[in-house]
Amino acid sequence: MNGYELRIERVHPRSRKDRGARSGSRTMATLTVSDIARLCDATLEGDGDREVVGPATLSDAGPDEVSFLGNSLYLSELERTNACAVLVGQDVSTERCDLTLLRCANPSRAFTRVIEAFRLPTERPSAGIHPSAIVDPTADLGANVLVGPHAVIGPDARLGAAVVVHGGVHVGARSRIGQRTVLYPRVVLYHDVVLGARCIVHAGAVLGADGFGFEPTETGWEKIPQCGSVEVGDDVEIGANATIDRGRFRATRIGSGTKIDNLVQIAHNVQIGERSLILSQVGVAGSSKVGKGVILAGQVGVVGHVEIGDGARVSAQSGVSKSLPGGKDYFGSPAKPQREALRQVAALGRIDELNRRVEALEMRLSELEGSS
Repeated sequence: MNGYELRIERVHPRSRKDRGARSGSRTMATLTVSDIARLCDATLEGDGDREVVGPATLSDAGPDEVSFLGNSLYLSELERTNACAVLVGQDVSTERCDLTLLRCANPSRAFTRVIEAFRLPTERPSAGIHPSAIVDPTADLGANVLVGPHAVIGPDARLGAAVVVHGGVHVGARSRIGQRTVLYPRVVLYHDVVLGARCIVHAGAVLGADGFGFEPTETGWEKIPQCGSVEVGDDVEIGANATIDRGRFRATRIGSGTKIDNLVQIAHNVQIGERSLILSQVGVAGSSKVGKGVILAGQVGVVGHVEIGDGARVSAQSGVSKSLPGGKDYFGSPAKPQREALRQVAALGRIDELNRRVEALEMRLSELEGSS
């Protein structure tokens, strides 16, 4: 692998022909509505011969584009859309006679297939090591590995087959990366980090930096050594500029199948179970445990040393200050069962009215006492 080639693999979706799309000189597939119905296993109601050049939202779609209705909140947009066809649920009705409908069990999931069918060709560089990359002689690279410009592979690092390391990535000493994992530009893996197979780590993410640990002394803050590591399971996706700190003396662990959004901070010794969903700007403090299938929505904050049970769902901007049982919805700061929290929010919204009523009652009571 001492050469470095760039090979363009053009993916040809199932279509009758290609023609220029809105993206300029690049081409996008053209399908008929009938093609899309077969692709989505949908029932066609309307003209199946109309040609479609791409997907769009209900509000933005033109007369040669397909859209979908995934939420009843957008029923009014269905009545106004210019799309030539719309994927809808089995029980959706409309007063329009000019709109072709594609009925299916899950319009949102089906629309993902549509997007894939229309996706533009992608550029995929072939395996090889760029001349500007630095690969330590003790590193072990599997078959068909790509190492991009100015990437660094440290001593005793191990990369599985078909791993892609884009430009500017740093892979620290003794780190291990499973097969077919992709590291996008400027990802940093500190020493001894373990990444599973088929992971995706987006640009700027940092795995294995020191956990934030300091002891107060008479002269200031004394740094606590962070001697653990980071271990990530298979099929994990980590968003841009996310950070996962190494443990103090054991591993910070991310379970297989978990998806982590951009700008997430996961502190030292945190344990996150399989198939969890951690959305943007979530912060999980040290030594907390997040179970399997947990959803932490945007900007949720979790204090240290608490446990969130399997299947719990915490709404956006909530603050988790104590352990939460699994299988429930939570909201608020501090986070509470969602129904209880919403009742309290509704009560707070009426506090001005209640104050006015109390003041009126006090005045009336004072008048009655004066007259007596």
